Amino acid sequence: MEDGTGDLRHPTEVHMSQMVMPCHANHRGQLSSGQLLKWIDTAACLSAERHAGCACVTASMDDIYFEHTISVGQVVNVKTKVNRAFNSSMEVGIQVTSEDLCSGKEWNVCQAFATFVAQGKEKVKLKPVVPVSDKEKLEYSLAAERRRMRLVHTDNIKELLTTSAPRDERSQEGGVNGFVMAQKTRVESVELVLPPHANHQGNTFGGQIMAWMENVATIAASRLCHAHPTLKVIEMFHFRGPSQVGDRLILKAIVNNSFKDSMEVGVCVEAFCHEMNVPRRHINSAFMTFVVLNEKDHLCVLPRIKPESGDGLRRYNEANARRKIRLDRKYVISCNPSEVPLSVPWDPSNQVYLSYNNVSSLKMLVSKAQWALASEINQVHLYTLEDNGFLSFKVEINVSIDAQQAFNLLSDLRRRNTWDRYYKECHLLQQVNEDDAIYHVVSTVRSAENKLQDFIILASRRQPCDVGDPYVIAFRSVTLKTHQPSEEYTRSETLCSGFCIWPQEGHVTKISYYNQFTPGVVSYLTTNIAGLSSDFSTTYKACEQFLIENTRMSSVEIKSPTPKDPL
Repeated sequence: MEDGTGDLRHPTEVHMSQMVMPCHANHRGQLSSGQLLKWIDTAACLSAERHAGCACVTASMDDIYFEHTISVGQVVNVKTKVNRAFNSSMEVGIQVTSEDLCSGKEWNVCQAFATFVAQGKEKVKLKPVVPVSDKEKLEYSLAAERRRMRLVHTDNIKELLTTSAPRDERSQEGGVNGFVMAQKTRVESVELVLPPHANHQGNTFGGQIMAWMENVATIAASRLCHAHPTLKVIEMFHFRGPSQVGDRLILKAIVNNSFKDSMEVGVCVEAFCHEMNVPRRHINSAFMTFVVLNEKDHLCVLPRIKPESGDGLRRYNEANARRKIRLDRKYVISCNPSEVPLSVPWDPSNQVYLSYNNVSSLKMLVSKAQWALASEINQVHLYTLEDNGFLSFKVEINVSIDAQQAFNLLSDLRRRNTWDRYYKECHLLQQVNEDDAIYHVVSTVRSAENKLQDFIILASRRQPCDVGDPYVIAFRSVTLKTHQPSEEYTRSETLCSGFCIWPQEGHVTKISYYNQFTPGVVSYLTTNIAGLSSDFSTTYKACEQFLIENTRMSSVEIKSPTPKDPL
């Protein structure tokens, strides 16, 4: 299928264009977020059903950050496609833009990822997605990492809320003037699910439920600020169960906390049928962040909230924790190496997202198509890539050992100094979990101050998610409060590096090592390619020998022990 430009279109790709009419808008003449959520869910569902060949329902929605408002008379363009299918669920990528037909200008509105589940008379086994373009291959690869983050999200939030004690940023504001009692923002509303609200199997559209949730959340937010708020963020949420035509949905909302220029509103949805003796079913809970804009579109300072005792105080404190987690997550996941420090502070509140960013950054580097062969010495291939001021290297070798064994051996950085002469020593600082560990690495390279360079490295490893996926070991610099730079070493940083390991035919494994350098060293490296080629060849022939000699040891998976003095 072609998209009109001669390019092939993904078979699950769906395009929806909607003119924003006054009936879709709020008091400011802007498209209501609830209506946009309905359009997003409809288009995404159509993509999912194209792939599944049967009815699908919304299972979850990742974080949505609304970057731009849409006015009456403008056009909303929604593009969706299935990035990857798993067993009975699939990830659908969503891109929303707005268009001014008079000026021809376009804006990015939001990007989102939704999970849909196929429904049939029997359990549906989805066919795999076959990516074709480089971009599709990248999204296919990253979908596995996003799914991993999605599955642990709820448990991670619960753990952080019970262990963290985030500071209340408004606790230093004196006096009690301007407080609004939280119970005054409470909203409860009921909706009857009718056939237009549901699909052909009678299940309520997820987008319709999201629209109703946005409506009650907006009312709650308005009761705090006595103005018309704007929705900026919807946090990742899961639908706990379906609702059907004939159900009554009870929607409850309350402002959990207000910060200087934003507020969090919690929304809960329960369903019940006409039989009053049947208990209510919890359908969904979500947290939405609102702001208030003045006539110049500047953020307004919001009144402080006075929580109720008991559950109200719990929600107030949890909102503080969620805000920190949300800011950390947005900062880490949207990390642009050219705009932010290389080393992001590590702590339990962002460990899942740092791990995701670590692996996804390496996968993005792997997916680049412009790799150029620079040299081949002793069957060690060196490739280079220059992209946006960053110089990257790829070293590729084939080794006659099992891929799982190579993965186990290369995962433990403490053994790297046996084959890599640039590693002087390496100590495990913390075994975060089975797949992530933090190391202190001392290099043999000296700085301009004639000190050895040292690094704090987060190592994230991943087993293949499906047939054809590589084993992945990703490295990136992080900072730890307990391990600050010392006078003995010069603290350095690594931007993005790691191994991808592919099983080949005939008990052969292809091992590719990637390393992305910062702009400051590009000029030096590009003038010394010949020397680097010889150096890489020597190092990775030593790596090959290390792997072969330790094959028997790696037949039993090597697991890093937890240190005696964890952080």
